[in-house]
Amino acid sequence: MTNTTLDGSAAMSRVSRKPLFAIGFAFIVTMMGTTLPTPLYPIYASELTFTALTVTVLFAVYAIGVVATLLLLGRLSDHIGRKPVLLAAVALAAASAVLFLLPPSLPLLILARLVSGIGAGLMSGAGTAAIIDLFGSERKALAGTVAVAVNTGGLAVGTLLSGVIADLSTSALSAPYLAHLMLSGVAILALGCGLPSAPRTSTTSGWRQRPHIPSAIRGAFVRAVLAAGSGFAVTGVLTAVSGLLLAGSLHVHSHSVAGGVVFVAFAGMAAGQLWARRIAPIHAQIVGCLGMVVAAGLIVLALTTRSLPALLAAAATVGIGGGMCLLAGLAMTVERTDVAHRGGVSSAFFAGLYTMLAVPAIGVGALTRATDLVTAGVVFAGLVSVVPAIVVIAELVLVRRVRATEDTDN
Repeated sequence: MTNTTLDGSAAMSRVSRKPLFAIGFAFIVTMMGTTLPTPLYPIYASELTFTALTVTVLFAVYAIGVVATLLLLGRLSDHIGRKPVLLAAVALAAASAVLFLLPPSLPLLILARLVSGIGAGLMSGAGTAAIIDLFGSERKALAGTVAVAVNTGGLAVGTLLSGVIADLSTSALSAPYLAHLMLSGVAILALGCGLPSAPRTSTTSGWRQRPHIPSAIRGAFVRAVLAAGSGFAVTGVLTAVSGLLLAGSLHVHSHSVAGGVVFVAFAGMAAGQLWARRIAPIHAQIVGCLGMVVAAGLIVLALTTRSLPALLAAAATVGIGGGMCLLAGLAMTVERTDVAHRGGVSSAFFAGLYTMLAVPAIGVGALTRATDLVTAGVVFAGLVSVVPAIVVIAELVLVRRVRATEDTDN
């Protein structure tokens, strides 16, 4: 990639704006495709007569596609360049939309979710690295903000758009995917015309090897993944219980409301990262993780009292806390990595996050076979609150050690 510097001001050159728009738009379109099915699962369940466990399987297949791609192909954009990987990601998103447009069947839905996961995996790693490349070394903090915004923004728009279209259209299982297919075509054109081809950033062989984490950031990397992953884990519980709680206990059958709950969570991440920019990354992690503990408690409250306001409050809280931890994590890892390893580190970072997103969501679905939704949700909300609590303790200890060292030096 070229090292064109973006200053975020009106004086930014057109040469810089075109690739930024192309990458950002492609990122949003790819990620929105991954959440389009979320509000539609009740319709699929009615037509294909599958259970909550089946929805869990579909989510698991998607997560496997994301994580496997990030781990196996995480360094690909470091070796062949960002552009071809970004184009492949959008093409896979479009292919997923085509599969969803075919007459629905469980095997076809599984294949569509797998393809969607592979595309999201390619985009999460290469897209984040490409945006940071584009901004240059002097404005990495702004680059991280943009990368988080387009990632979570796409996730938020997808679920809300799908829910609204499903409520307003007589073709709920086709209209969202037709819209996404057209947007994917525009994204491919934008990348093709707006993003110059660039030489590969790494000259070493073996791009299929697992992503390499430089020794200088390994400690920060582990803490960053656990902190930001906590936000994804609580979000996983939220997405697992919200649809069932709305339809089963609250008797709310609006697809817009179902999509709106998830939208609030991902939109909250955009707000959280704006706050995170104002404080040091380690402080953002502490505040964000405390927010995750509160969000888990609000999920328990929503389940036990059957409260929609508590559910929305949980979504907003986990979004804000998760956004703070996500931006702080990028600042402590990907932004500190040289360009030759940036794609691999970015991919490893998001692989950890998506793993932590998938495990509790799958766990809730599996546990509902043996017990009720409230019990399953409360159990996993409690479990996922442990990790951010541990991160807070570890970060506070680290802060005290740093201050003690500074006092000794003075």
